[in-house]
Amino acid sequence: MLNRMMVIGRLTKDPELRSTSNGAAVGTFCVACERNFAGSNGQKETDFIPVVVWRGLAETCGRYLSKGKLVAVEGRLQIRTYEANDGGKRTIAEIVADNVQFLSPKDGASGGSGRSDHQADYDEMTPLDDIPF
Repeated sequence: MLNRMMVIGRLTKDPELRSTSNGAAVGTFCVACERNFAGSNGQKETDFIPVVVWRGLAETCGRYLSKGKLVAVEGRLQIRTYEANDGGKRTIAEIVADNVQFLSPKDGASGGSGRSDHQADYDEMTPLDDIPF
């Protein structure tokens, strides 16, 4: 079986960094990806794809990424259900990234990459807060 996702797009806002109760860094951001075709109104549509990064990769993304930066994200698709602050159940589809390539140059330098060789134990993670992307 295979569960791999790759997207290239721009961050819609700066990454948000948090840590779990056991101290693992977790970051979230949203990538805007324009579709290759026009919709019924003749304009191209955009998908907004939530991304989750863990541990060292989360810290690297939080340090070097910001709104508008171009990135390539590679990881697995995760669909999870959680209870929102208002008590309602929510379902979210997101990419849990294990590789983020920074495609926008920083201050005229060439782009870098963030990689993580750590495989998180996702079954023991606490759900993230109700995150509006």
